[in-house]
Amino acid sequence: MKVTRVLFFLTAAILATISILSFLRAFMGTDLRIYIIYSILMAGDAACMLICGLFLDRKIKLIFWFAVTLLSLNIILTVFDQFGLADLLFLLLNLITLVPLLIFRKEFLPHETND
Repeated sequence: MKVTRVLFFLTAAILATISILSFLRAFMGTDLRIYIIYSILMAGDAACMLICGLFLDRKIKLIFWFAVTLLSLNIILTVFDQFGLADLLFLLLNLITLVPLLIFRKEFLPHETND
């Protein structure tokens, strides 16, 4: 459970770093709008990853399924872009986070009681 949370934090840190670098790159080139858009999208993804990492241990069903959806979208959307080494590493990081999340889902989901 802790490993999965750490992976969410690691992914959030990587995305935040790339977001800042993309934002800085926007002012070094001529096409600044696309880098600002990339920066905003990556910052949003980083914030979502951070939220998942912070609240996943509270066993909130909505957070668990949000995390699964977020990771799945990251994996799927990575394939539909120009695919390079950075994309492969990002895809693997998301996949390595998603697999234990699904395998140990009983640890992350609230226990249902039948009264």
